[in-house]
Amino acid sequence: MQAESEKLLPLGDHWSRSEVDETAFRDARLGCRFGDLLRRLSDRMGGTIPLACQDWASTKAAYRFYSNPKVEEGDILAGHIEATKARYAASDGPILVLQDTTEFTYQRRNPHDIGFTKSVNSGRDKSGRLRHHAVCGIFMHSSLVVTDEGLPLGLAAVKFWNRDKFKGTAQLDIRKYLRFLELSNAK
Repeated sequence: MQAESEKLLPLGDHWSRSEVDETAFRDARLGCRFGDLLRRLSDRMGGTIPLACQDWASTKAAYRFYSNPKVEEGDILAGHIEATKARYAASDGPILVLQDTTEFTYQRRNPHDIGFTKSVNSGRDKSGRLRHHAVCGIFMHSSLVVTDEGLPLGLAAVKFWNRDKFKGTAQLDIRKYLRFLELSNAK
């Protein structure tokens, strides 16, 4: 039995309701699953997926959601991006868009499943030759919208990539950021 402080709020009363656009998903069931999953994970911040989901069926459903090829990052972020635009439109004063690129690295038996971020020097072997190994992981470039007082309004854009997908591309597509600013300047 859950302690009183651990009881989940109904989705209708939860903060995540305004951050999820369930209609962005091609399948309505995926939108509902995402709303439920976000609520569960946020109510047990920092915990594992099994802890947040509390039972095997919900845990398995969460892992199926994450591995579903019909789920795309744009579907997941659509509601949050719209909520960010609304908070931007309601704000007064200067707004800053802070950008950062973060590297997430993982250890995997088959690094091709995730992709590579870089090749690093691993030292020298016994015969003196340089050894290199590829680092498995992904990059994330995000643009966080904040007030001049530092209050975060949300993400304006986020892009994920790895070296397998990124080869041959000169730079990130800045049009997404400009489109956000153009739409937001109409206030």
